[in-house]
Amino acid sequence: MLDESLLDTPEALAGADRFGLLRGVAESGARVRTAARSAAESGIPDLTPDGRPRAVLVAGPGPAAACVADLVAALGGGSCPATLLPPTGVAPQPGALRWTLPGWTGPLDLLLLAGPDAADPGLAELVEQAYRRGCAVVAVTPAGGPLADAVIQARGLAVPLVTTPYDAEFDVEGAPPAAPGTLWSLLIPLLALADRIGLLDAPPEALARLADRLDQLAERCGPAIATYSNPAKTLAAELADTLPLIWTEGTVAGAVGRHFAAVLTGLAGRPALTAELPEALATHRALLAGALAAGADPDDFFRDRVDQPATLHARIVLLRDQAPGPHSATRAAHALAEERDTAVSELEPEAGSDLESAAELLAVTDFAAVYLALAGTG
Repeated sequence: MLDESLLDTPEALAGADRFGLLRGVAESGARVRTAARSAAESGIPDLTPDGRPRAVLVAGPGPAAACVADLVAALGGGSCPATLLPPTGVAPQPGALRWTLPGWTGPLDLLLLAGPDAADPGLAELVEQAYRRGCAVVAVTPAGGPLADAVIQARGLAVPLVTTPYDAEFDVEGAPPAAPGTLWSLLIPLLALADRIGLLDAPPEALARLADRLDQLAERCGPAIATYSNPAKTLAAELADTLPLIWTEGTVAGAVGRHFAAVLTGLAGRPALTAELPEALATHRALLAGALAAGADPDDFFRDRVDQPATLHARIVLLRDQAPGPHSATRAAHALAEERDTAVSELEPEAGSDLESAAELLAVTDFAAVYLALAGTG
């Protein structure tokens, strides 16, 4: 259940926010600026690349690494394949995870490390593998740690990870794995690098506009803005007591949709499924007619809403990169939702670059997940 009265009480939200989640999302713009400065001071603008790599490999713990790989691939527009290296291990903690390079990796490839833990031995071992293969390595990790030292010894580039004083609050038992804004601290230096080697378009002025857009979104989605005019609070209220079916259209929206599902699960404790249009219409069709359908429980009207838990129903969350064109599956999605009496929530960014579109979708969905985490009860 969701305590909707809490959404419009900033003081109560602040009291429930033990780990500074709202602050972490709201400061995303500031993180972008400091991460861009860190990238510049690390010498990324002075690099003289020989050309584009054959392939980009991304490794790191947690959902941030997966989102980095997704966004690099989406923003690159197919200029170079970007692949996430999934870890193995007996537990998800640093020290237990290990990564292995594909057998074809060699001097033509680039390894990007999203390493928020300065002493991750699994990533340090991966750096050694890359060095033996002649693969270039760039890592975003805390300065002065064993991982940064390993990258430097392997003749790679280590960019200091931008942190905030409250990041340490996430190292206690029961806390989320990382502050919501950590993604931007990891992503921005890697985008600056990708721009320098010609994989995508993210020059310093574009990153500055990105930071400004995130600041504007923090104002629109902040706790002081009422639910009726706050897109993040509205989305959180709409997703209460639902199984979100996140349908995406466009490569950038696809990357954000997968990240949103991961954040809903890991941060707010809410199950969510994601699929890309038009395949989602077939993949999730049965969910709109089975036990999760809106009209699946005919006795739901007479249920005691105080003593009994709410029935979970599917709700479609439609994420798009841009306004639907002539080949869009949006109309078919709405037709199926209407046929199955299923509610739809839609997010479409304002006009801008692909990077700004990604930022808007990420900001609204991150804020929504935080509001669900704070206002959720039971």
